[in-house]
Parts: sequence; structure tokens; C-alpha cells
Amino acid sequence: MNAQFISIDGGDGAGKSTQLKLLAAWLEQQGRPVVLCRDPGSTPLGEMVRNILLDHHNLAIHRRSEMLLYMAARAQMVEQIIRPALDQGKTVLCDRYLLANVVYQGHAGGLDVATLWQVGRVATGGLLPDATIVLDMPVEAAAARIQRPLDRMELQGEAFHARVREGFLTEAKKSPEKIFVVDATRSVDEVQAEIQKIVGKQG
Repeated sequence: MNAQFISIDGGDGAGKSTQLKLLAAWLEQQGRPVVLCRDPGSTPLGEMVRNILLDHHNLAIHRRSEMLLYMAARAQMVEQIIRPALDQGKTVLCDRYLLANVVYQGHAGGLDVATLWQVGRVATGGLLPDATIVLDMPVEAAAARIQRPLDRMELQGEAFHARVREGFLTEAKKSPEKIFVVDATRSVDEVQAEIQKIVGKQG
């Protein structure tokens, strides 16, 4: 089995963390070495940037600055974690990746989407996932699932998150061979079964 790079994305509260852990366990049962990472985060620099972006609620950050901070954290994660893991034949599972930047700062935040993809390709050295799984569900239902204090991005408001959802669906329509939309309103097991089918086909 070759190295594989899979990202799981979608609106806040859609169940990314749960599905990522279940997918990792399924792959490991098949004897595949798995590396888990989160974007932003997973490196010392990435975690510091994550703290700035998500936990400092009173810090004014322009959308363009916000976008570039995400890009910087991602660039470090690619060089320090993702590329080395793929070079060793491991499967990399990432909680969010470049698509999230395009959707949150572009479709929802007002920055130019094409430019975000260009900057993203520079930041990642052109490394994109073999498949991105977007967990999709209505904004209100997803928000109701979050049982913890909201982070800075989660506090952007319902209209913003409605644009996020539309952004994910728009990008999936543009790249149906790489971005797969999964209905996240179903049971955890049903969602996981569909994710496993998608990943199995990509591998």
C-alpha cells in the first residue's frame, strides 16, 4: 500500500475529530502506519499560531493576516511532519488543510478564492491531499453539537458559517475527483462507513 494523504474538513461541529480517530484505527488495523495532524498545529510553531488564531478572542486580526498565519503554520507542518511521513510510506490524516483556508477566509471571509489557492500552493510546496472528505450538515445542527467554549473562528456568527458551508459545497463541485462530501447528519458508524469506502478507493 502506497503512502496516502487524506484530510477531513467541514463546518465546526460536524464531527471531524471523531471520524479522524475512527479512520486512523481502521487503517492501523490493516497494518498501515498512520500519522495524525491538525491544521493549524502539530508543530511547536503551528501550535503557537493556533493559539493566536483561535484563543485570543480580543486580538484584532485582519482576514489577510489571518489567512497568512494559517499558511505559515501549514508550511511548517508540511515540511516538519507531512512530507517526511509520506516519504516513509506512512498514511497522513489531517484535521483540516488548505481547503479550510480557502473556504473560511475566501468564500466566507471575502478574500479572493483563486489567490488563496495560489498562496496555498506556494505555502505547501504544491502538496495537496489525495482526497479531502468534507463532513456536511446544516449550520444550526452542527453548532448544537459543540459542547465546549467556542473558539475565535466558531464565534463568527451564523451567517458566516452558512457561507462556510456553501463554500465547501462549491469547492467540492469544482473538484469532485478530490473533494468528497459526506452527509454528517447520520450516525457516527454510517458516516465512518462511507469515509472508509472513499479512502479505500483512493488507496
